[in-house]
Order: sequence, then C-alpha cells, then structure tokens
Amino acid sequence: MHYKLLTPGPLTTTDSVKQSMLKDWCTWDDEYKTLVEDIRSKLLEINNLSNKKHTVTLLQGSGTYGVESTIISSVGENDHLLVLKNGAYGERIHEIATIAKKNVTALAFDETSIINSEVLDNYLSENKQITHVAFVHCETTTGILNPLEELCKVVKQHQKVLIVDAMSSLGGIPIDIDALEIDFIISSSNKCLQGVPGFSFIISVIESIKKCKGNSTSLSLDLYDQWVNMENDPGKWRFTSPTHVVRAFYQAILELIQEGGIASRYARYVKNQKVLVEGMQSIGFNCCIAIDIQSPIITTFLFPDSTSFTFKSLYDYLKLYGFVIYPGKLSNLNVFRIGNIGDINANDIELLIMILKNYKINYLN
Repeated sequence: MHYKLLTPGPLTTTDSVKQSMLKDWCTWDDEYKTLVEDIRSKLLEINNLSNKKHTVTLLQGSGTYGVESTIISSVGENDHLLVLKNGAYGERIHEIATIAKKNVTALAFDETSIINSEVLDNYLSENKQITHVAFVHCETTTGILNPLEELCKVVKQHQKVLIVDAMSSLGGIPIDIDALEIDFIISSSNKCLQGVPGFSFIISVIESIKKCKGNSTSLSLDLYDQWVNMENDPGKWRFTSPTHVVRAFYQAILELIQEGGIASRYARYVKNQKVLVEGMQSIGFNCCIAIDIQSPIITTFLFPDSTSFTFKSLYDYLKLYGFVIYPGKLSNLNVFRIGNIGDINANDIELLIMILKNYKINYLN
C-alpha cells in the first residue's frame, strides 16, 4: 500500500518525483553537474534572490546536517552564538553548538508560546558579546510559527549575524530572505519543496559565507569548503552526492514552479490546515496551541478525554486506511501531530476526518 504521509517530512511525493529516480547518474558527468547548477540557480530564483548577492550550497545528509554545518562553520573561535528556542529543534541547535565547543548561550521560551522579540531586544542590548543569533522559523515540535519578521528586524538592528532554520517553512511559506537580511537560511530536500530525503541546502549571503573560512570543526560539514568546491567546479560536490535524490529534487522544483510558485503552494497548505483544524474540532479533537500562532505545516492536537485512547491505536487504525501521522514531541503534554504538506489536498484531509470520526465512534468510550 502507498501511504499518505501526514508528516512534516519525509512527506507524500508525486508519482513523477518518484519516477525521476529510476535512472542512474554519474557525479562526474556534465549532464548531472549541469542539473546540480540548475538546482542552485532555481533555488535563488524561486526565492527572488540574485546570484550577485546570494549563493546556494548543497550538502549531503538530512536537514540537521545543514544546520550543524552552518553553525560550526559560521561561528568562529571569538564569536558568541545566541540560540532562541521554544521546542526540540531549537534545542538541537543549542546542542550542536555545545558539542562543537562554540561559545553559546540559549534563551528559552515555553514550547507552546512564540519567541518574544521584545525579550530578544532587551537581551541583545544587555549582552554585547553576542555576535550570531539562530532560531527556528516553524518549530515542528508543535507546529508553532515564530514571528520571523519581528525577530529578524531586532537581530539586524543589533547588527548580528542571522541564522534561520527554515527546515519546515522554506518553499511552503513566503519568506523575503533579502529584505529580512538573513545571512544563512537552511532547509532540506524533503520538506515544503516536496522532494525526498537525502540532502540539505543553505542559502547564504555571499559576503557572510566568505567569513566562514577556517571556522569549521569538521571536514565533511565544512560549509565554506563545500561552497568553494561548488563555485570552482560547478555542479561537483566534495564527496559523493545522492544522485537519485538530486534528480528527484529537480523534478520537485519544476512542479513547484508549475503549481504557481511558493505563494500558490502556501495557499494550498493554508487551505489544507483550515480544513484539518475545523474538521478535527467538529469531532472533538482540540488544538494544543492558539490558532493565530499556528503554522500551515503541522498541527498538534491534545489527546481526547477518553481512558480507552492510545496513540498506537489511533496510528494503527489510520494506517489501515492509508494515512500515517506523527506522535507528539512535547515534554509535558499528551499530544499527537498531523501534517498537511506534500502532495496532499483538501480532499485528502476531508477523507481523514471521516475516518477519524469512525475511529472515535468505534474505539473511544
């Protein structure tokens, strides 16, 4: 059975994306290298960026590899990173910097609240040693959407290097990377651009990535060296690239363009999420966080008030009908998560609600 993955990535891909992986590629072949360069160019184009100011670096591995590469390569020995965190993925950035023995401080917020820009402003005013600030845009621990524009404005007013983990938002939510003066923004192949897992990518201001030289504490995760290699030998990765994944990603970008670009995809995701929340509430499942800070990517729901409910029973029931959802990730609440990105539309969500209604009637007391 082919499942509909109601998850924040890996996610459901189109048949044409899957089929594009049925050909083998050589990493040294000019046709393949041209494909890689076209991906780099198109990632700039769909985000309304110029190659005069911005550049794209592709990196083997999941999104976390891209985040780690950016952190350990951009934060130098004499720099100090401030991590803003209100969920597991902000916590992961803090852990990455700590293990890499970077100078790092964390500013923590409640998992069900957004990162507060006023608190950030006050902190940066009182702590002049901070040189870099990193945070997650869409924190998929809950599906919360942090106030990107407000946070970016504060960081740049204090003239800090700005790192945004946009793993679950880039390509699915419009982001004016240039206007917000984001130095490094990170995502991966298997999120809103609707490819398959295998590599991450980092869009950087050229002048910012140039300053990364010599900072990395890793060979394979050296963002500067990876970028220089791609610039000097266009289309060539330093180490073996995931060729089939790259070809699938190219097809996925073409399909994003055909859909009408990021704005059109965003509209579809918003509709999916609206149908999901309204449908879930109509059958008695309540959202964990306020709807005004909820992203259109993934939604967290509280366990129903029933002694017979278990996440496993829900998961197994939905899987029988071809849907796969996510368990909860909150430390102090019993929740589960449902995503609506990927090759998913409102009809899929309506079918899900109908199945959930039957589950509740038949399994919950």
